[in-house]
This record gives sequence, C-alpha cells and structure tokens, in this order.
Amino acid sequence: MNNLMQAAGLEKLSLYSKLWGLIADGPPFHTRSSCLQAVRHDGVPAMLKIAMTEEEIRGARLMAWWQGAGAMRVLAQKGEALLLERACGHQSLLEMVRAGQDDEASRIICGVAARIHVAREQPPFGLMPLSSWFEALARAAESHGGVFRDAATIAADLLKNPQDSVVLHGDLHHDNVLDAGSDGWLAIDPKGLIGERYFDFANIFCNPYFEIAATPGRLMKQVVVVAEAADLDRRRLLEWIVAWAALSAAWHLEDGEKPDTALAVAEIALNDLSNSVRHSLGSGIATERTENSYPVGPWSGDFQQ
Repeated sequence: MNNLMQAAGLEKLSLYSKLWGLIADGPPFHTRSSCLQAVRHDGVPAMLKIAMTEEEIRGARLMAWWQGAGAMRVLAQKGEALLLERACGHQSLLEMVRAGQDDEASRIICGVAARIHVAREQPPFGLMPLSSWFEALARAAESHGGVFRDAATIAADLLKNPQDSVVLHGDLHHDNVLDAGSDGWLAIDPKGLIGERYFDFANIFCNPYFEIAATPGRLMKQVVVVAEAADLDRRRLLEWIVAWAALSAAWHLEDGEKPDTALAVAEIALNDLSNSVRHSLGSGIATERTENSYPVGPWSGDFQQ
C-alpha cells in the first residue's frame, strides 16, 4: 500500500470512528489492502477495518451477510468500512499445529467452513465467480509450462463441471479462523466468491507455513482428515489442491515474490494424485478421471527464481 492510500485509510478510520462513536484501543495499522484499528464500541472490544480494494469491499459485504454464523459478528458496515467484534480467545490454530495438533486444527477449519457454506437467503451482490480467479493460472501455464500447465488443465475440468456450488470464503486458512471464546472458532477476511465448496478447503494444505506444508506425508494425511471431516471425495480434493496451489504460485510470481510453498504443495499434490490414479487402475477401478494421465515428477517449467 502506497503512502497516499495509507493517508486516505487513516482519514477514513478517523471519520468512521467519529460516526460510530468508537474509542481507540490501539494504534492504526495497515495490510496490503486495508487499514485497521482496534477500538471499543459501547465498551465491547472491536476492530475497525477500512477496505482499500474492491476485493476487500466484497468481503465486508459478505461478513455482514453471514450475520455471525461461522464468521465474526459485524457491528456495523457501510461501504468500505467494517466494524467487527474482536476475537478475544487465547488459542491459535498456528500454535495448535506447532504443538502437534495439526489434525484438530484442520477439523476446526472444516467446522467453520460447514457453517459459512449453509444455504441462506439471496447472496450479497457482486460476488466473483470462482472461474475468474483462475485467469492468472492460465497465464502462468502459457508462460512457464510444467506444473502450471498440468494444474491449469485440472482446474479447467473442475471449473467446467462444478459440484456443490456455495458462497465461498475464498481464503480460508489458519490465520483467518480465530478463537472467539465462548462463540467458538470464527472466520474473518473473506474474498467474496461463489463456486464449488471444495475450493474453500484447498488452502489448508498450503498453510500454516512451508516447513509444515512441505513435510513428507503431511499432505495426504491431511487429505484423509479433511475429506472425512467435510464429507469430500479425496481425489477431487487433491485436484482442487493442485489447482489452488498452482494458482497461488502464479500470483506470487506475478507479484515478484517467491512461490516456494505453493509450488511445493502443487508438486506434492500432483504426485499424490498420480499415485491415487495408479492405485485405482491397479485395482481395476476405471473412471473418466482415472483414465486421465497425471504427470509425475518435479516441476519442469522454465522459471528461474
């Protein structure tokens, strides 16, 4: 976020603080796309967030639409401004994973996803079709080939034949599910998408950080945990992991950042998917998907980091 955007964000924090009668409870801070400040609203700990991008504004409308069902409760929302109850619990999914509770952390995320995926009244306007997000993967497939090309083929098939379309969070992972004390675990920071529900589980596997995500055997173990907790088909989940991880890697490349974690997960998932297909064929189980040829081996694209 540049200095002009930061200044505009600070001005709006002040404006909405006055409008809603808020008391500062900490200094303002910013992310790439938002300006935020811990505040108190009628004595209740809250977080004031000013969205600085259309994606964040979509997310603010979605948070209000959920009405606290699986997501932090919205106290007020107007345009780019969002006032949320602050999560005051003391647990962290990241710390749970570090403490050896990776399975339990994944199950908690699945439980939150189940709540926010429940069908409700007419969705908020302006939700982005999931297919629109995959344009970056198509560009990477053309530019770099390798795992990007393979993932783009898989993604195109998934998007052409969607299952269980729902309103999606779009960025559901360990840092975006918070301990809200007696209210349980709740989601924040959605992106406002609509598409197949499998997509919302794929980012679990790229998180919480490289050393965990790339641990040998971790991905397939979590595939079993997540598929059972969320009632998902393991092979289709693997396909979505390949698609999502490669898309994330493509975004990192476009932003001039290292795609190490996402690229490693895409390669691991692609290999596990290929092994799954071989096992099915070896067992005499032939379907339209098992007859596809999934490549095996490290990424052979021409990108040099």
